[in-house]
Amino acid sequence: MEWRNYYMDLIFVPFGLVMILAYHVWLSHKSQTQPFATTFGRDVDGRRLWVPAMIKDIDRKNIVAIQCLRNLIMGSTLMATTAILICAGLGAIISSTYSVKKVVSNTIFGAHDGFVLGLKYAIILAIFFFSFLCHTFSISFLNQLNILICTPQDAKSLVTSQYLTQLLEKAILLNTAGNRLFYSAFPLLLWIFGPLLTFFSSMVMVILLYNLDFVTGNSDRSVHDFIPNSF
Repeated sequence: MEWRNYYMDLIFVPFGLVMILAYHVWLSHKSQTQPFATTFGRDVDGRRLWVPAMIKDIDRKNIVAIQCLRNLIMGSTLMATTAILICAGLGAIISSTYSVKKVVSNTIFGAHDGFVLGLKYAIILAIFFFSFLCHTFSISFLNQLNILICTPQDAKSLVTSQYLTQLLEKAILLNTAGNRLFYSAFPLLLWIFGPLLTFFSSMVMVILLYNLDFVTGNSDRSVHDFIPNSF
């Protein structure tokens, strides 16, 4: 492999991925040190209050609890279905790799020989597949919680509010991981058409995620009041 054919891929694609990874590392740090400045910290705080509130008056709030969990299951199901459909579509495209290569070879920058094109598809498929797995695991935890949250409370029961909260946190953590993998795969999809598109789309993705992950307003509560462990 000659350097002049691959230097753009070796520079712009890793730099774009490192940009997304560095943003999530910084977001994780902010979620631990200033949890109420991020949507993750506030959401975790609300969920830890939600589970005991549902259990305390489950006879009247059981429909509300089931509907909320059903909505989460539907969201994870949609994302899992979309991810596996994209995998199937990419599999169909891979079967016609040579025709695709012939089309894009005259329109993109960077390397586009058979090896690189196969590597691109393999990386994209792996990310979407792991996103699918995260969402399916999230659905399994939510289904488990869907049953246990309506069980009668007993002093000797092992199904406590703390246990149910842990199940919900695991489900949301897997859901979040699946979503972030799904979002991070879109810049790599554009890698098929050139490394520059991957780099610029990574920048746009970080800007969009920043506006979604951080909140404005009162975030003066101390980190000692609550430290989220779901991100």
